[in-house]
Amino acid sequence: MELIKKAINGILRSMGMVNSVLKSVENTIIDLSNWIWDLPLLLLLMGGGIFFLFYSRLLPFKHFWHAIAVVRGKYDSTSGVGQISAFKALSTALSSTLGMGNIAGVALAISMGGPGALFWMWVSAIVGMATKYYTCSLAIMYRGKDDFGIVQGGPMYVITEGLGKRWKPLAIFFSIAGIFGSLPIFTANQLTQVLNDVLVPVFDLTSSVGSSLLIGVVISILVSIVIFGGIQRIANYASKLVPLMVVLYFLSVSYILFVNHTQILPVFQQVFSDAMTGNAVLGGSLGSIIIVGVRRAAFSNEAGIGTAPMAHGASKNVEPVKEGLVAMLGPFIDTLVVCTLTAIAILVTDSWQDPNIGGVTVTLSAFVKTMPQFGAVLLVFIVSIFALTSLFTYSYYGAKCIAFVFGTRYKKFYNYIYVLSICLGAVSSMAGVVGLFDISFALMAIPTMLSAIILSAKVNQATREYFKKISLNTNVI
Repeated sequence: MELIKKAINGILRSMGMVNSVLKSVENTIIDLSNWIWDLPLLLLLMGGGIFFLFYSRLLPFKHFWHAIAVVRGKYDSTSGVGQISAFKALSTALSSTLGMGNIAGVALAISMGGPGALFWMWVSAIVGMATKYYTCSLAIMYRGKDDFGIVQGGPMYVITEGLGKRWKPLAIFFSIAGIFGSLPIFTANQLTQVLNDVLVPVFDLTSSVGSSLLIGVVISILVSIVIFGGIQRIANYASKLVPLMVVLYFLSVSYILFVNHTQILPVFQQVFSDAMTGNAVLGGSLGSIIIVGVRRAAFSNEAGIGTAPMAHGASKNVEPVKEGLVAMLGPFIDTLVVCTLTAIAILVTDSWQDPNIGGVTVTLSAFVKTMPQFGAVLLVFIVSIFALTSLFTYSYYGAKCIAFVFGTRYKKFYNYIYVLSICLGAVSSMAGVVGLFDISFALMAIPTMLSAIILSAKVNQATREYFKKISLNTNVI
């Protein structure tokens, strides 16, 4: 009996040591993410975006409706280059951004930075439209081929094809960061959280590590069915599910705003007031609230991070400017529309002020407060679809990164790692997961923005030529 007690005590001490080590690792990740998302990266993303905005002579505003026409297929290409249509490329890119970044990421931004964080998300999205225009135009302009001879696009190919082979270490740097940045741990973590909050109690069970692991396994199986089919299957699912979910989410949040319409004007006043002071949460730290807004906007719309150019680089478009115009709609749809809807819904219901909840549960609270009978089930359905489409797309990004570094034959191995990491994300803490994601995105942004800034003159030249053809009524492929 004494031996059993000693054995149990030994196991408990070992578990305590493991937990202590894991907590220490998590704190290190959080500290590193806070350090890397400081002034230099803020200047690179926001400063670079402002440079693109004015260097393009405010192109996102001047040619917005032309971009809509391109998405509608008015100028579709019949070229055999690439693998998917411009609309499917946009849907694929949006399927990675329209997800937990819009629902959980916005909740995180407001919980951490107060209502004013939304204003800086708007600013980041506006300059992000110009950033997306340049980075995704370059993704078509400087496509390369993988070791199987298939045409590919993305920042790694922009660097090697546009800047030259001597810049390949920077392309490898991006790809390695992209391998980690494309892991599904945040999306799996937040989807598991909302399913634990809503579905587990229905079966008279309590949320636990076991329930989280079970949810993670189920998600892994669903994702596996799609991601092993490649970009065509991912794009087909994304192009069907994303528009439907955007409409459903828009209608749901519109109802929340209708019910709480008397609070909308005061909330907007609070957003603008707090954006200049940071008093709501950060005690008057304007610099901190800007960083929170930009950080969460980057996670939501990915402008300057480099993931979207990988999706747009697979488009059948051979005209770089057309693809750039399509891509620049991403931050508009993602942040200026969907994220704003989420944020206002959270603010008008005051769900963000509950200190006992965080992440996606803040948004869930807003739905439940307004629609007590079916709000939870509705959000779970929407979140599940958004999350799954994000999980489909990120696997493609990570597989492209691993193929660039190690060879195309290793793409399948990444998908196995990817599926297993869903289970890891399901049982991990939110703070550590967000920190790891932020670090990866920051490291991806450095080569993406640097290469785009260096090659920006090439995009401007292509822009002039493209719109000259349009003005002369010349066919533009």
